[in-house]
Amino acid sequence: MKYFLQGITMGLAYVAPIGLQNLFVINTALTQKKSRAFLTALIVIFFDVTLALACFFGIGSIMEKSKILELGILLIGSIIVIYIGIGLLKSKGSMDSSTDVNVPILKVITTACVVTWFNPQAIIDGSMMLGAFRASLPKDEGLKFIAGVTSASCLWFTGITTFISIFSSKITEKLLRGINIVCGIVIIFYGTKLFWTFIQMVIEK
Repeated sequence: MKYFLQGITMGLAYVAPIGLQNLFVINTALTQKKSRAFLTALIVIFFDVTLALACFFGIGSIMEKSKILELGILLIGSIIVIYIGIGLLKSKGSMDSSTDVNVPILKVITTACVVTWFNPQAIIDGSMMLGAFRASLPKDEGLKFIAGVTSASCLWFTGITTFISIFSSKITEKLLRGINIVCGIVIIFYGTKLFWTFIQMVIEK
């Protein structure tokens, strides 16, 4: 249960900050009927979860065959995670109301796919972050952690769609800024934890 909860908290901290996926989901919930908003959220969840699984099992399985690669990914991953957290603390968390959400479902699917799977930065960050976490987990606990990460994606996108559909008039840039600050702090904490794991592995080696 410990590693599942760790996966949820890390997953929420990573997915919650305002980005292209969140802007699309938020703007859809603000301007479209609920059925369309939830369908959009499910499409985004699908691509987000598949990317997380590919990053975790792909780079993670490769690292298990090389201790040097494992240490390298752990070090680089911890730095990237901390860098992401610092970036969130500095970001304003503003909403872009110009995003066009009144598009056919097929375009929603292709847009969600492109934003997620054809974003090199998302693939690199996700691979390094989740690969680093896999390296820091006990061998038999990886499934619990990634289950938590994917659950976080489902909880966040359906949750924010529900929340905004009900309280659309209450959403402010100040609230979004607060979300980014909290997520930044959580991510920096986990990045520091990863770096400490790297130090311990170097000492043990």
